[in-house]
Parts: sequence; C-alpha cells; structure tokens
Amino acid sequence: MDKVTGPLGPRRGIAAAVKQLREDSGKLLAQAAQDLMMSSSKLSRLENAQGKPLPRDIRDIISYYEIEGTPLAARLERWVKAAQRRGWWTNFDDQIIEGLDAHLAYEVDAAVERVYTIPFVPVLLQTLDYARAVFRDMEHRSEQDIQQLLAVRLRRQEALRGREGLEPLKLIAVAHESSLHQVAGSPVIMREQLDELAERSTAPNVSLHVLPFMAKPVFSMTCMYAHFEYKDAGESDIVHIETHAGFFSVEDTDEVKKYRAAHHALVQASLTEEASRDLICKIRDSPRGYA
Repeated sequence: MDKVTGPLGPRRGIAAAVKQLREDSGKLLAQAAQDLMMSSSKLSRLENAQGKPLPRDIRDIISYYEIEGTPLAARLERWVKAAQRRGWWTNFDDQIIEGLDAHLAYEVDAAVERVYTIPFVPVLLQTLDYARAVFRDMEHRSEQDIQQLLAVRLRRQEALRGREGLEPLKLIAVAHESSLHQVAGSPVIMREQLDELAERSTAPNVSLHVLPFMAKPVFSMTCMYAHFEYKDAGESDIVHIETHAGFFSVEDTDEVKKYRAAHHALVQASLTEEASRDLICKIRDSPRGYA
C-alpha cells in the first residue's frame, strides 16, 4: 500500500465521483483514459483513491464530462485542493507511523469517530504515562520511539479540543470493562488514567460508555475498531479495524452500515455515560482497585 501523506477523505470523494461520472457516460476505463490523455493505470489509481490527485487532472475531468459550473465540479475542486494538504504525521519517522498513517489520514478530517476498545482504554482519552507503559511493556519500544509515539498521541488528542477549519472531533467510545482492570504500568498510573476518563468524558463532544462484564455478547465486541463518519457530501464513511497483524479497512457501503449498527448495539448494551463514570470511579476507589 502506498504511504499515506495526506487526508484520505477528499481522495475517496474524488475517487467515487470520477468513477461514477465514467460509468454514467458508458465509457470503459481504457477509453476514458485515452480521451483524457492519461494512462489507464493512472485513471484506475484515481478511481481507487490511490496516490495524490493532481489539480490539472481534475480540471481535465471536469471539462471532459462537461460539468463545469455544477455543484459536483465545485466539490471536486474543493476536494483536490484539500487533498494537497500534507498530513502532520509526515513529520515523524516512517517506522513510527508505519501502518498507522491510513488511520491518521481517516481521522484527521472525520466529523465523528466511533470506537470500541479492548483491553485498553480509548487512545484519544489515554494519559501519557498510560500510553508510555503500553508502548514499553507490550510493544517493547525503545525510549526514542516512545517519545515520538507520545508526540503523535498528543497531536491526535488535540482534535477533541479544536481543529483548524473544522469543528472538534466528536468521539463516541465504548470500552470493555476489562480495560478498567487491565493494569498498564502501575496502580498509580491506572488511578490517574481512571481520573482522566472520569473528567474527559464530561466534555460535550465526548461520549464514553463501558460495556460491563454482565452484558450479553454483541457483534464486533471481540476486536478494536473505529468507524469514521464524514459530513462532506461524497465522502463516504469507513471502518478501520485494528488487529495484531495491523490495520485493515472496510469500505463496502453495506458492511460499513453493519458496523455502524453494531456500534449502536454496543452503546445500547453498555452502561449509560453517567453510570459508566460511576463505575470508573468505583473501580478507582475500590480497596481492590487503585486506591
């Protein structure tokens, strides 16, 4: 997979629109590419959101399909401009963001991020000490790598407070109750982490639910994933699933809807936001907990 150096939402919007224009015109890929004086492989990559689209190619496509002055043309021009932005994560070493670049590219311009986490608390609500313990003890990262990873983590968390040109990211998180008991680092670090969860979950753009041990099994509760929702017309929602082998995307519209419904079911099976905070505080203060 190509290294992702900028937001993927605009690229995916362009890809879907360009492919739809070609199919509506009855043109085969090779025929349209020849008319546009570009290679079939280049047009194919454009239709599959691979690589960075060029403004001149989009201008040629707008002219070729005679859609000048239409709302679609305006969206394509806006998307290609947005696609030129360089992602902030490109300032970090490649090995640090390897496999994570696509996730960051989906996250950077999403309106809503719905996540499910097990056995760790949601990344965007983690303290630095908690994250450091995970990087050190589970991933066995070097101190140099950890410092960069913590900087990436901080930058991601800034999206909950504010973003240039966009409203703050809305986070709807479901954390399995095991994440409140799984010790990362030390009891002191865990207590501070639970304090952070209790406090940060009161933000107006953060909804945190705990899926309790007593809840009945729900589809998608066995793996961590994020469902990214976009406001811009044409940018379709996407699911990014995290496994030990890395990330992979679910783009099929019906499958994405299935995960959206599954996350709603997870929320319904979980404790309310207030009850979740009560449980977090109860575990934090329990004699058997982190008091």
